[in-house]
Amino acid sequence: MPKKCYLLDMDGVLVRGKTPIPGAQEFIRKLLDTETPFLILTNNPMHTPRDLQHRLAAVGLEVPDGQLYTSAMATAQFLAHQHPNCTAFAIGESGLTSALHDVGCVLTSINPDYVVLGETTSYSFESISHAIRLIAGGARFIATNPDTSGPSERGIQPACGAMAALIEAATGVKAYFVGKPNPLMMRSALNYIGAHSENAVVVGDRMDTDVIGGIESGMETILVLTGVTAESEVARFPYQPTHVLASVADIVVE
Repeated sequence: MPKKCYLLDMDGVLVRGKTPIPGAQEFIRKLLDTETPFLILTNNPMHTPRDLQHRLAAVGLEVPDGQLYTSAMATAQFLAHQHPNCTAFAIGESGLTSALHDVGCVLTSINPDYVVLGETTSYSFESISHAIRLIAGGARFIATNPDTSGPSERGIQPACGAMAALIEAATGVKAYFVGKPNPLMMRSALNYIGAHSENAVVVGDRMDTDVIGGIESGMETILVLTGVTAESEVARFPYQPTHVLASVADIVVE
């Protein structure tokens, strides 16, 4: 049997805020020592893989930057396949703009093929207004991820999905979201490491993104109870994970 590969969510699976999940480093080390293919997936499009590597290292998790995959990277790959060398007006941070540049996308504010909405800690009213005008004028609307809010040091803050809803309301045009739970991101990640869904395991802490995305991609799923979804909530969902475990420390690498 081919060796299993793992697609791991980051927040709630490996780290909780600025604190590593107990057993997470040992699990990562086990994957590396056994040469088990894996990727750490995040819907957060703001940071480059090297940025994320530094963030994880700062809390004690040592992960090669080649094992990190973001919704910005998945979005860039999607555009590269749909429209090679396209033009885009992008709203976001370096994680998004770098990913778009890496696939040959030209960033412009003049008559772009796409408006690509990511996340930033300083959404500009002027940029959002310009995006609305471009979409109303015919640009296609892509968003990196559907998350409507996210945590910050000052509390909850709007995320990509909330800003996309504003633009959708103003234009009447629906965004296409690439990130989880879209199976496109899961399959894009598998292609990135040359793996197949039959041998892949999705590990996440959310039923409504990680688990459903894995199920719809034809993968085995593991829900860990160190993040958003509590064990008491699992039965409410019409779909169920393959396994429910306390944490990544309980996963047996095959």
